Amino acid sequence: MVASQVAQEVIYPDGRVGLASTDEIAASGYANGDLAPLPIERRTWTTYNYTALWIGMSHCIPTYLLASGLILVGMSWVQALITIALANLIVLVPMLLNSHAGTKYGIPYPVFARASFGLRGANLPAVLRGLVACAWFGIQTWIGGEGFFVLVGALAGNGWTHATPAFGGYPWTQWLSFALFWVLEMAIIVRGMDTLRRFENWAAPVVLIAVIALLVYMVTKAHGFGPILSEPSKLGWGSAFWAVFFPSLMGMIAFWSTMSLNMPDFTRFGRGQRQQVIGQALGLPTTMFFFSLLAVLITAASQKIYGAPIWDPIQLTGKFTNPVVIVFALFSILVATLSVNVAANTVSPSYDFSNLLPKLVSFRTGGIITGVIGILLQPWRLLSNPHVYIFVWLGFYGGLLGAVAGVLIADYWLLRRTDLSLPDLYRPGGAYWYAGGWNWRGVVALAVGAVLAVGGAWSAPGQGPFPQNGLIPFLKPLYNYNWAVGFAVALILYVVFSGGRARAPRHAYAGSR
Repeated sequence: MVASQVAQEVIYPDGRVGLASTDEIAASGYANGDLAPLPIERRTWTTYNYTALWIGMSHCIPTYLLASGLILVGMSWVQALITIALANLIVLVPMLLNSHAGTKYGIPYPVFARASFGLRGANLPAVLRGLVACAWFGIQTWIGGEGFFVLVGALAGNGWTHATPAFGGYPWTQWLSFALFWVLEMAIIVRGMDTLRRFENWAAPVVLIAVIALLVYMVTKAHGFGPILSEPSKLGWGSAFWAVFFPSLMGMIAFWSTMSLNMPDFTRFGRGQRQQVIGQALGLPTTMFFFSLLAVLITAASQKIYGAPIWDPIQLTGKFTNPVVIVFALFSILVATLSVNVAANTVSPSYDFSNLLPKLVSFRTGGIITGVIGILLQPWRLLSNPHVYIFVWLGFYGGLLGAVAGVLIADYWLLRRTDLSLPDLYRPGGAYWYAGGWNWRGVVALAVGAVLAVGGAWSAPGQGPFPQNGLIPFLKPLYNYNWAVGFAVALILYVVFSGGRARAPRHAYAGSR
């Protein structure tokens, strides 16, 4: 079913003025009911919805573990929180810039990317983003399943946690927990975006209240905090700190660099630019900082109670003995993980895979594909080492997606000044067809930016898949600044390749406010 029957005014190549309905757009072969532009009357998301979305996505276990990862590589808790806060303020900028097109034209990310990469070329950045989301989906699903496994084990005992037979080093009950959590996620995503909006609206405050309650419970039980809050940085504030700070900053930026690309998938449902801008500005940087601070304080309390800091909230709550507290903790972890996974890691690839074959793959089908790929990528392997997690996983894909963001922002803001031809985003032979549906400028700018950003990818000895001297040794110094390098190089090259100007759109479409 086509998303709208609203007509748009169009100036055709021969100069005549006519109307292009979304029926015409859908008939092009590059649209379906999920990819077609959303009319203003169907845009129901408010400022609260976007704030709740970010609260729901940020209040997750990987966010809880960010500060611990930075502290484990030598930072103090203050340095870790400063790094996290700065990274989220930086990534908010491209996020808001790319969000604008979603609200103005009612289009999702892969359709937005057609302006700079071409109708067919847009599949390249879409699939890049989609595969990263699949891996994240798998990671979050494994974490959610682990939470279910550990906390049920706290109630059921060793018969559950040490069940035999074991597969791949894990008891069959943990694999069952993983599968049950996966099915629950699929049940939410196949019901569509409106179900997601309602889920995020109530999930956000529930998780926030639960974590604050956990802090109060831990501090009361510990009668204060452990020495983690007074421990100095192992790096100091000199050269040793800066050598770790910049790659860590890039890793923290990469954490949400995924959403900085595909926020049009959500802002297309917004009532206006003001709602999405204020909602995101209130929701992202403040929530990430506050949630990381809560994680540090809770861990400091656990250090005093148990004699050692327990950073993993699943392992921490697994130590509780009160059945009511355990059930509440289980519910909170499940809601937190579901909240981020169905929003951040399923919506985008659902649209991205739909963009590959619009007539065959719907949003719901794309979500199922995401779930399957997320399992095949074996996410449990990515979580085994904090060095691999931050410097290899986050750093590598951050450089790739930074280059995509550079192309999108250069095209939409610097060259087109936010003016797109909506019908041509779906029309073969139109303004964004370029050469056979590919814009070589966007593809080459992305490729060069990505190579310079991640070509020097390296791993500490025995701690990752890359050589210690880097994939391309002379590019190794650039890898410490991967997201920034990819973004800047791709942006500059795209402007240069385009001669500092873009082809004028063929109609004026005001979009939404």
